[in-house]
Amino acid sequence: MNTLQTLPAEPTLAEMSDAQIRAIVGELLQANKDLKTLNARLSDAQNKLMQSEKLASIGQLAAGVAHEINNPIGFIFSNFGTLEQYLGDLFDILQAYEDAEASIQDPTVLMRLRTLKSERDLAYLKDDIPTLMHESRDGIQRVRKIVQDLKDFSRVDARQEWETVSLHHGIDSTLNIVNNEIKYKADVIKEYGDIPEVQCLPSELNQVFMNLLVNAAHAITAERGTIRIRTGTHGAHVWVEVSDNGCGIAPENLARIFDPFFTTKPVGKGTGLGLSLSYGIVQKHGGRMEVCSELGQGTSFRVTLPIQQPPVADTAAPAPAALAESRP
Repeated sequence: MNTLQTLPAEPTLAEMSDAQIRAIVGELLQANKDLKTLNARLSDAQNKLMQSEKLASIGQLAAGVAHEINNPIGFIFSNFGTLEQYLGDLFDILQAYEDAEASIQDPTVLMRLRTLKSERDLAYLKDDIPTLMHESRDGIQRVRKIVQDLKDFSRVDARQEWETVSLHHGIDSTLNIVNNEIKYKADVIKEYGDIPEVQCLPSELNQVFMNLLVNAAHAITAERGTIRIRTGTHGAHVWVEVSDNGCGIAPENLARIFDPFFTTKPVGKGTGLGLSLSYGIVQKHGGRMEVCSELGQGTSFRVTLPIQQPPVADTAAPAPAALAESRP
């Protein structure tokens, strides 16, 4: 006959020793701490995902708008070339009529022609029309360049695959896109080095460049400042540096600027996600992002990236740090 075995009862709180109680409390506190850490990581991941989706949506919208603008600009540019040719032919015919003017015998016709030439200021029209055509052609070419840069910046028409591209081209495209944020605040000085093409996700790096350039412009509090862009190589890596002579970052904030939602901008002026997302993108590329700053003197961000991605990418990167090593 089987007998039921009774499990020993858990000791009550009153029966526990102080050491046991402290151990249980310690375990509960640690479990609560671990849970808070996990919750913070999940919240951070969710916010980054939402921001990434938002950027992707904006990129798709930008690419769609660029495509729609590109179509009419294309036939306007084509028609403009034909119009220039037609005007050249008309000027040739007009010159022939002017050459024949002296042989006109009818004084009434001659007077009417001369009156029209004087009233319409034919000499001025012949001089100004080519100038207008040249300026209009330049304007159309600038629109085409902006549209192309917008497509290059978003690169939504290309699959998100690793490509070998020129970082200089990406920086130039991004500068054209954010020109309105910069042109009234700063002069941009480009000191490009001789760097090779880099294997990367171009649209994501363009987002990094955009954040650094816009932040540099916002940091300039004087009437007008300077943003300097430098590039170079260091062994198997390339680096891109964006510097400004703005207000700088306080030393106590330097260690936090890559934290999600941390921002030194006034309420409503920044989400605190730009640098955090940028840092994540650079990590994803197996690179690192560094910063050095001095209050009242300016700030410099440097992005260092491998030229080629390893077969099995190790995207782990060191923690953000101030620039301590000497620079080339």
